[in-house]
Parts: sequence; structure tokens; C-alpha cells
Amino acid sequence: MGKFRDAVDAKALRFAVGFPVVLAAAFVFCAFLLRPDLPEPLAVSWTADGGASFASFSAYVWGGALIIVAAGWLVLSQAVPVSRPAVMRRIMMGAGLFLSLFITSVLAAGLVGQAGLADARESRVDLTVLALGSGAALSLGVIMGFVFKADRQWSPEDDRAFELALARELDPDLARDSIRFWVHARSSVFVMITVATLFPAALITIALPWLGAVLAGLAVVAAAFLCARVKADRSGLRVLVAGVFPVMDVPAAAISEANASEVKAADYGGWGYRNHSGTAAMLVSSGPAVVVRKTDGHRLAVSGGSPASAARLAEVLTRVAARAHGGASGAAGAES
Repeated sequence: MGKFRDAVDAKALRFAVGFPVVLAAAFVFCAFLLRPDLPEPLAVSWTADGGASFASFSAYVWGGALIIVAAGWLVLSQAVPVSRPAVMRRIMMGAGLFLSLFITSVLAAGLVGQAGLADARESRVDLTVLALGSGAALSLGVIMGFVFKADRQWSPEDDRAFELALARELDPDLARDSIRFWVHARSSVFVMITVATLFPAALITIALPWLGAVLAGLAVVAAAFLCARVKADRSGLRVLVAGVFPVMDVPAAAISEANASEVKAADYGGWGYRNHSGTAAMLVSSGPAVVVRKTDGHRLAVSGGSPASAARLAEVLTRVAARAHGGASGAAGAES
């Protein structure tokens, strides 16, 4: 992952991926606004003798959106690798923007030219829309080629990485006092969730699509809440459900002791996050875990993944808690 980040321009990558998708979505939205005024089917090409080739509205709109996204990704992605010459990256970024907007203009001109007609064979591409759209696409593409900063820039992420590297050089024990890992339920649990919800959802979708979508969404949420990101460092312990939602944030000074042990999820209320009677737990399964006792008498339990990672987490928490208590004792002694 680190090699990939070093090989690409993150800002250019986000633009290359996101812009064609947003542009295609805007085209689809505007097409549906014109839908009541369009004939069915729509003409996609015309001949000199008045003939035309036709396609349904859905095929025209969704096919056009797919072309916008594919063409944008194909060209804009050429500006993402940082190993390429800066001039080439500027040209490809401008060309990708121009091509995406030009294709959108052509598709929009085809739709506007057929609006208000009963027979698509009487339509033609709206030249006004095509000219305005093409001119805007060309000018914006040229501007993008000039303003795009293809040279590698120093970012806030670089500042944080530099500060972390400096701190590790000044304090060699910093890396030992930090641990991060994922914990998740056994694969059989995810298979059970899939069988219990997604298969019925697929059948229900035939009759009630919205209810099938709700069941599928509930299955995804249930699976996400059986995964957690565990972080421990000198600031304390943090646990994030699904890697996003923080459910535990315990300062190092609030930790009295931490021990690795085998636990049963049923003893703490079951799988997932639980908080009852002064005991909090984030357990994705029974097995290796770390039981933490806080200075206020409350307890919490966190799944440790494997016996080795659970032991490592308990060791780190014990060490950072002792460090925090030692610092607090020293500050109190200095004040007295």
C-alpha cells in the first residue's frame, strides 16, 4: 500500500476517479428531467435519406453515462502516476477533462434535438448545445492543462509522517508503545449472515424490491458491526466499530491494569458492542481478548484477534498506563 501511495498523485487520482462519475450522474439526472418531452425510442444516428438508428431511453442514457465514465477514467488515469513527465501529466489531465465534457455535450445535444418531437426520425443534433458544450469543454481542458500542478507537492500528510519519524528517532521506544490491528468474527458467522439474509432478500426482491434492499442493507450492517479496529498507543486505547465508529476511547491514565485472557462473549452480553452495569465490551467472538480494569473500577473487554496479538495489546496497555501514572505522580510531586 505504501508503494502504491508513493507511485501516484493522490489528489489527481481522486479527481480522475470522481469527476467522470459525477459528470455522468449529472447527465443522467438532466436526461430524466427531459424524459417527458422525448420520443420513444430515441434516435442515435441519422442518414441522409431521413432514416435513423434507434435505442431505448434507458440504453441511450445509461450507455452514454458508461461511455463518459470509461473515457474519463481511461485518459485521466494517465495523469496519475508521478513517474511520468510533468508535461505529459498536464496534457493528459487537460485532455481527459476535455474528452469527458465533449462526450457529455454530444449526448446532451442528441437529447435536446429530439425534445418535443413525436417521431425521432424528424430530429437532428442540436447544434447550439453541441457548439456551446464543445467550446466550454475545449477551454476548460486547456485551463486544466495549465493550472494542474504536476510537480510533487508537500502535503499535510507529509508533515505528519515527518513528525512521526522525528518522534521515533528522538524516542526509540515510541514504536514499542503502539499497536494497531483488525478483529473480526469467524468466517462461518459471515456465511451464516449471508445465508440467513441475502438469499431470502434475493427472493423477496422479485415481489418487493425495496424490502429486499432493506434486508441486504441490514446484512451488511450486521457484518460491519462484527469487525473492529483496535488502536493502542501512549494516548490510550481506542476501538472503532467497522473501522469508523468509535465506541471506546480510554486515556492511558485511566487504565489500572490490562490482562490477556480467554473470554466467552456470552459473559459480556454477546457479540458486538455491549455496555452494561459499568462493563463495556467489544467482542467479535469468544476467544482471545484483553480485559482492562479502569481506575474508576469499571471494566472493559476487547477482542484480541489471536493469542499473540492479545498478549501484545495487554503488554502495550500495561506499559503506557504505567508511563502515564508515573508522569502524573511526578507532576504531583513537583507541585507539592
